[in-house]
Amino acid sequence: MPARPCDRCGESGRHLCEPRAQRVVKVFEQLLVHTKGRYARLPFRLARWQRHDIIEPLFGRVEWSATWSRWVRTYRVGWIELARKNGKSELMAGIALVLLCADDEEGAEIYGCAFDKDQANKVFMVAERMVDLSPVLSQRLRVMRQARRIIDERTGSFYETVPADELGNVGHNPHGIVFDEVWTQRTADLWNAMRTGMGAREQPMLIAATTAGRDPESFAGHEHDLSARIAERPALDRRRFVFMRNTPIEADWRDERNWRHANPALGDFLGLDTLRHECAEAKLSPGKEQAFRQFRLNQWVKADTRWMDAHVYDQGAGMVVAEQLVGQRCYGGLDLAAVSDLTSLAWWFPPAREGDPGRIVWRHFVPEALMATLDEITAGSATDWARAGWLTVTDGEVCDYDVVHATVARDCERFNVQSLGIDRWNSTATTTWMGRNLPKLRVEQVAQTFAGLSAPMKEIMRLCTLGQFGHGGDPVGRWCFLACEVKTDLNENVRPIKPNRQKARHRIDAVVSAAMAVDGWLRNPEPQRQYRAAGF
Repeated sequence: MPARPCDRCGESGRHLCEPRAQRVVKVFEQLLVHTKGRYARLPFRLARWQRHDIIEPLFGRVEWSATWSRWVRTYRVGWIELARKNGKSELMAGIALVLLCADDEEGAEIYGCAFDKDQANKVFMVAERMVDLSPVLSQRLRVMRQARRIIDERTGSFYETVPADELGNVGHNPHGIVFDEVWTQRTADLWNAMRTGMGAREQPMLIAATTAGRDPESFAGHEHDLSARIAERPALDRRRFVFMRNTPIEADWRDERNWRHANPALGDFLGLDTLRHECAEAKLSPGKEQAFRQFRLNQWVKADTRWMDAHVYDQGAGMVVAEQLVGQRCYGGLDLAAVSDLTSLAWWFPPAREGDPGRIVWRHFVPEALMATLDEITAGSATDWARAGWLTVTDGEVCDYDVVHATVARDCERFNVQSLGIDRWNSTATTTWMGRNLPKLRVEQVAQTFAGLSAPMKEIMRLCTLGQFGHGGDPVGRWCFLACEVKTDLNENVRPIKPNRQKARHRIDAVVSAAMAVDGWLRNPEPQRQYRAAGF
């Protein structure tokens, strides 16, 4: 049966219904006011991007519903992802009031959802203030401040807050949901409980506004990934509206030219000087860098301790051919990890003269039993790495240390090995084997502490930044480096964090082995004197 023409504009099929969109715009600009700062009490004039990129398509895109025998909104879920201080709270508050009393819905239930009561109240308090300052809405709506509820007695509708920690009190017939800062949700429980309650309404709407989070594997991280895919291919879910402004992770976060994409309000109601000041602080502190990138550039950077960006690591790739390094001086690092996990052996060949890059050669080992897990968390890349020779798979349930020992012995015959750093944990058998079979090899135990690893970690970062850490594009090494997080002490010393093995979806063994190899080089005074004298 062909779709009937829209009773508002006469068009058939799914389209943007101008009267519907304009009606919502008029509610914003004629009934609502801003509540804070220099714009307080002034009419809510939507910025061009707010109007054309969010409000008009969100409320104006319609389609004919055979179930309800009427035109209804196309979108059921709206995902808005922006950096902080771009007006998300005021926009969400305005949408909540539109759904409450300007959406032709009797008995509308509007819920403001967030992680806890304080967060849920942030949008509610803006809506409450909008009602107080609007001559029309203050006459129509009744605000119950203690109960955190706004009531429209004309339609029997209400708007109230629902924090995740009070999930048991939730009703299940929402017409509208405004979900604030989704990235703070620990689980999908509140999201699922509220969304599944919308089925009895003709055109319900869940609006989620959030800043980027810290854990790509979290519930919010998965919703972000889904929304990103839908933004590229809307046909994947025509019911979800997506407006996302994330600064590309490879972009230089210090460059002002990369700030505007995530901050469409920049220069309007968001001051450039504020971002400049915060960026200057971020350059001096890893923790502040993470906060700046997450909250100001809307980047999903892991935890507040992510160590290295992809563009920093990749610029030092170069060409590394082990056969061309035979006989050259190098320093080793061996991270045995656990017997049933990834083991990494690194050989660091320091730069011979100023301007030359150093080079690192890795040998990675994994027991056959772990391959299925690695394939799962690398989307099949682990098998490709093994086929290409980047990863050695040993037989059995645990890593075959005989294979590792044989590789160390073979490399010691080929390279001019000065020392081999090794973690004292779980290394007794290997250290004993080396003492018996490689008596000329100087084995140094490296403490996995700030004192033991900070200096080589900082040196690796410096070399990568200069493009002088040649790694030949080793994909296993890259996987580890981009997953690595660090802890920082009060003196700005750093050390890599080994993930919780029950939850980890990455490994950092290549980072640890490289740090121990570079540590051996830093411990050797004569090469260091030559190196520093060359102007490095």
